[in-house]
Amino acid sequence: MAIKWSAVKVSEALDKVEQQVALAEPFFNKAKAKAVEAKNIANLPEYMLQRLNRIIDRVGRIDNVKGAIESARSTIPDGAIEEEQKSTKHGRTQSLI
Repeated sequence: MAIKWSAVKVSEALDKVEQQVALAEPFFNKAKAKAVEAKNIANLPEYMLQRLNRIIDRVGRIDNVKGAIESARSTIPDGAIEEEQKSTKHGRTQSLI
């Protein structure tokens, strides 16, 4: 069954999102390391440790973003990208179906 949306465009968009996440990941890793380091400050009260743990948890969720990208990519129907690329090899034409 043909899909009405462009699997190629969705795949390309996901590639761009993935590239941006890859660029951001080192910064998130550094932020997480700094928060972990801050937990070693002497005499921190428990409520501050909790806040730092929350920061570490939130920053660590970049893996959730990567998982969401993969999840979106996996819902593109099998063969849809190849089929679309084949059908548009000689230019785009609107389907009569």
